[in-house]
Amino acid sequence: MKILVTGATGFIGNHLIPILLERGHTIIATGRNQAKAFAADWYNHVRFITFDISILPNQESLFDFFDNPDVLIHLAWDGLSDLNDLIHVEKYLYSHYQFLKSYIYSGGKHILVTGTCLEYGIQKGCLDEEMPVDPITSYGIAKNSLRQFLNVLQQSQFQFIFQWVRLFYMFGKGQPPRSIIPQLEEAIQKGDAIFNMSGGEQLRDYLSVTKVSEYIARIAEQDDVVGIINCSSGQPIAIKTLVKEYAESFGSDIQFNYGYYPYKNYEPMAFWGSDVKLKKIIFE
Repeated sequence: MKILVTGATGFIGNHLIPILLERGHTIIATGRNQAKAFAADWYNHVRFITFDISILPNQESLFDFFDNPDVLIHLAWDGLSDLNDLIHVEKYLYSHYQFLKSYIYSGGKHILVTGTCLEYGIQKGCLDEEMPVDPITSYGIAKNSLRQFLNVLQQSQFQFIFQWVRLFYMFGKGQPPRSIIPQLEEAIQKGDAIFNMSGGEQLRDYLSVTKVSEYIARIAEQDDVVGIINCSSGQPIAIKTLVKEYAESFGSDIQFNYGYYPYKNYEPMAFWGSDVKLKKIIFE
């Protein structure tokens, strides 16, 4: 398959592209930063096109511009350091919808777009794809609105395969430095005796970014299972257990100062994703 990947130089993109190449696909990668792409190990094995999603070319078919891909995997999104910034709904939502709509109008027949578990809002327990959503962050609202806009578009005269992959929590090489695992790694490397964190009682759904990338590839390669698909482990883990096990894997005896930071008010104490729908793709 010929697969177009947006956000190619991002956290997931840098892990996904090598997996897609290993699986025999032809890759067209795109992003704003040519230099960042050039530094990636995969650069010489793909066709990279420098492109800014917020600036659409005038009177040009995006589908033709990207050499008629079989599938678009849309990872791109900015501003993840502040999930409550209004820029998500005031700017990014509009620009990403216009990009995807233009791509579909010009001939795109299969799109996979990454969403977020924050679309579920503060609902607790096991979250499945059929549940009504109630996002409360700007980022969650923008992502959910994009999904709804694309649903309406799909019901128009333009028919296309649409997969909305809801991401939960990830860890791995290249993760944003403000995430808990990179902060813990830095503390261990510096030889800190104590690591300050929240109470750690939250139950979350974690997967390595390598596993997430594998699942995204598997989802994109088929069209029997479509719509909303949780990309999740289905197994909740307490944050304090996660960090303890991670520290032990480094042979570190760092001590955890639980309760130093308050819990985030936009996340419930316990939630994880149902992986029933995902398993239909992976195991059937």
